[in-house]
Amino acid sequence: MLGIPGPACLWADAPSILASGTKLYVRLDTPVSTTTSHLKQSVTAHVVREVTMGQWVLVPIGSEVTGTIEKLIPASDPTDHARLLIHFYQLVIPRHAPTSLIAHLTEVENARETVLQEGTIRGVLAKDVPVGRMDGLLEKFGSAGSQMEVMSNKTWGKLDTSIDFPAGTDMILVLDQPLAVESPSPPTAAMEIAPPLADAVQKVLADAPQRNESKAKKPGDPINLVVVGSEEQILQSFQKAGWNEASKLNRQSMTGTVRAMASDEGYGQAPVSQLYLYGRPEDLAFEKMLNTFLKRHHLRLWKTPLTTADGRAIWLGAATHDIGLDVHPGVVSHAIDSNLDAERAKVGADLMATGMVAAEQLVTRPNPLSEGLTSTGATWRTDGQLLVVEMKTPTL
Repeated sequence: MLGIPGPACLWADAPSILASGTKLYVRLDTPVSTTTSHLKQSVTAHVVREVTMGQWVLVPIGSEVTGTIEKLIPASDPTDHARLLIHFYQLVIPRHAPTSLIAHLTEVENARETVLQEGTIRGVLAKDVPVGRMDGLLEKFGSAGSQMEVMSNKTWGKLDTSIDFPAGTDMILVLDQPLAVESPSPPTAAMEIAPPLADAVQKVLADAPQRNESKAKKPGDPINLVVVGSEEQILQSFQKAGWNEASKLNRQSMTGTVRAMASDEGYGQAPVSQLYLYGRPEDLAFEKMLNTFLKRHHLRLWKTPLTTADGRAIWLGAATHDIGLDVHPGVVSHAIDSNLDAERAKVGADLMATGMVAAEQLVTRPNPLSEGLTSTGATWRTDGQLLVVEMKTPTL
């Protein structure tokens, strides 16, 4: 059961209009660039997060949006911003007729570029690359950071300020006018986990720490994810979702980190600082970056000592979204989005879009947290719920 009422007659009770202001989370299928694309070029993307109203899915994962490039202006000199505007005009929901779409772009996730109010993407200037702020971030890696600082004194070449978004870039569109939908669609995964699994999750949460901590025992990020499945399933699902496993600290990863920081570009395998749960550092870490080191989705997972009744592993995770630099006395670190629930939803949506998830459900643990500070002093807030992501059981 996927959770949608079966009889078609019940669909008459389903909502059919998406209000103006509704967000569509899409992923580019067509790469776009101010150096290689051209005006009026067709651009396609697909929906990667269900648009729901109550129990109903009105825009399912996999729906396609189509548009054209309406503005393409390369940077003509170092003081000029490159600019790019994509006009998305059509939505195709599987098994539905094409629908006209009136929407504008509001965000390119984890991009160094800025999206202007009317949807134009504005590129960066070379003078705005944050090379001078690197030293404090490198200190997060301890002695390895000192080696990285030495490497940072090298010259990495001319900075590229063109706008270049590959296929797989995540974007957010907002409806400018209401959108009519013929009928609801089936959800991609079940909306509730089975009672035996819910009981196993609560047993884990009853004794699990509420937050991870730094090596110095400073309280860190709150636990906001529960993943049920094997390590192999988790690795495959995150890879399919476009996330990368974080590299271990070594010379190669240090060099990649310094290069990304010096030139303000992405490095999807960048190492993460270690945080601890159950007295040990994370077992797995994943991140999703685009074209700047300062912004990334990332999470850490720890395997718990308990399993489900049928022997499946249960993992606890903490997901946060780096959105820039946090500079205050004694600390230079990544700044995080204080709304942890938004990052929790991002992880769940990306995994669901892979087709490898059986069910997702929000659950509450005893004495839930609502707000606090990370180990580096950044503020966070949450509704206190954890998202349970149950991976599909492999079929023989």
